Amino acid sequence: MTTAQFTAETNAAGAFVRQEYTIRDRITADGSSGFPAEAGRYHLYVSLACPWAHRSIIVRRVLGLESVISLSVVDPVRDERGWAFRSGPGYTPDPVNGFAFLSEAYLRTDPTYTGRYTVPCLWDRVSGRLVTNNYPDITLDLETQFRAFQRPDAPDLYPAALREEIDAVNALVYTDVNNGVYKAGFATSQASYEAAVDRLFARLDWLEARLAGQRFLVGPQLTEADVRLFTTLVRFDAVYYGHFKCNLRRLVDYPHLWGYARDLYAQPGFGDTVDFDHIKRHYYLTHDKINPNRIVPKGPLVDWTAPQDRATVGAR
Repeated sequence: MTTAQFTAETNAAGAFVRQEYTIRDRITADGSSGFPAEAGRYHLYVSLACPWAHRSIIVRRVLGLESVISLSVVDPVRDERGWAFRSGPGYTPDPVNGFAFLSEAYLRTDPTYTGRYTVPCLWDRVSGRLVTNNYPDITLDLETQFRAFQRPDAPDLYPAALREEIDAVNALVYTDVNNGVYKAGFATSQASYEAAVDRLFARLDWLEARLAGQRFLVGPQLTEADVRLFTTLVRFDAVYYGHFKCNLRRLVDYPHLWGYARDLYAQPGFGDTVDFDHIKRHYYLTHDKINPNRIVPKGPLVDWTAPQDRATVGAR
């Protein structure tokens, strides 16, 4: 991996610009895409530290697809060579191809590939290549194309009747929150940083008001929108508040957002897939320009299991 591939992208104004995800085939239930939904065919490469990868981990668990789609975890500490497969607490060597680095999966797929080597990405054992590294497509395909393999009582995380609203909420949350923390953290100018932080906290205020009257983001049921927001919220006080300078307020300063985040944390597939050790070591040991001394903070001391009464919100 070259330095250009490893470092964050910023434009002339010092604003962070996320790269496009270019491996974008889709899995379909009927196989019309060339990649049919099949048990045992696909393998997810993920990092427990990465919020984008964490989405796929949660959805796979919530839908009961653990025996259908295999998964392996990379070393949370990434260097100039990119994500690596090593042995350690919570991560292992690559069990599918024996790759030493995730870059090998990308170059096996496309020898001319020059983008960043990102997680999550989905490997196809049959064709011997990556299907996609476009993280939104991965969870949507698990939810809609693998229905025949989901556990009998699996929730519908992307119901047809709510998709328009889910998509609209997701677009706002992605721009200002999911990607917004990165816009703040990787900004290289004061103006770009302040603009990102202002939009981030304006959106968090909007979410706080929205969640005052309903348990979940889109009505009374858990959806894809909640998965997408949770993976940012669970990292907020531990990483983004200090490391990315998103420090106007903490998550715990928002009564409804903090209760909502704890409610999700208590759901199967959410809190039991969070690894704060991987999260903190990845961010604080990987971003040398932001944290040159690579010191990992001990805190914050936050009780994610503290009682909350979110089940009654909107039902009163």
